[in-house]
Amino acid sequence: MGFGRGKVILLGEHSVVHGYPAIAVGIERGVHAQAAPGNRDLLRLDPWALEIEPDPEADEPLARAFAAVLDTYAERPPLEVDARVELPAGAGLGCSAAIGVAVLDAIDGALGRSRSREELGEAALAWEEVFHGNPSGIDNTMSAVGGVAWFRRGEPLRALDANKPLHLVVGFSGVSSSTKEMVSSVRRQLEQDENRVRQTFDGIETLVRNAKLAIEAGDLIALGQLLDLNHTLLSSLMLCTTKLDAMCQAARAAGALGAKMTGAGGGGCMFALAPKREEAERLREVLGDDAFVAEVSA
Repeated sequence: MGFGRGKVILLGEHSVVHGYPAIAVGIERGVHAQAAPGNRDLLRLDPWALEIEPDPEADEPLARAFAAVLDTYAERPPLEVDARVELPAGAGLGCSAAIGVAVLDAIDGALGRSRSREELGEAALAWEEVFHGNPSGIDNTMSAVGGVAWFRRGEPLRALDANKPLHLVVGFSGVSSSTKEMVSSVRRQLEQDENRVRQTFDGIETLVRNAKLAIEAGDLIALGQLLDLNHTLLSSLMLCTTKLDAMCQAARAAGALGAKMTGAGGGGCMFALAPKREEAERLREVLGDDAFVAEVSA
């Protein structure tokens, strides 16, 4: 059984695309997949009831991504892959990367191929490039390895030693968004007003560096304050929606240590940091039926 986990960017989304650091965590909700020799290459995705055949020229990105992954294997029989997706699509939780990692992991198992989780994450970049053009690499890497990590584009992933487990409550706004469109929006802002956007990125980097220290020291109160500040800076880049703002405010009012949007923005998800598991369960009820608790350890 192959597995690709979802991810939550704690701090640093968007600036990470432009070479700044970010901190991300892998969560235990994701995608499970199984592969076996069949009559033809086929990818089935549940619960979407999709059947995808590989086609590098197709309009459907899943067909192109499946073809890109299969092309990385030399001699092989036709493969049928069944994947069960437990993440909302277009919600900032790395759903596409989790599918790619799970599919690769399942195919490796069916073919008796062995590689490290780090190598699996690198291989899944071919899948992510179909969806995001020029991805930072953080989604596919975190989907494969999990844990808590410091990430800067072009550098090896650095695991962080979380002094305490992080109790996160992830809430979905109900609206999907396009990572490509939101990244393009920030890039246009950077071209039109470089000084303002660079100052915002510099501010985010300062928060990321302080968050690293807070995580390693187990200072959840400081981490929560840094999350709130990061949310404010992302809002200044016109990435946050009214619904995401309202969800963050509701979480803080209910006792969250901090809350922010996560991912590309323009919809998608937010998350709140709770001091303990019990409080996380209570926050989950506040954030609605689609919310779930993710406990993350180093």
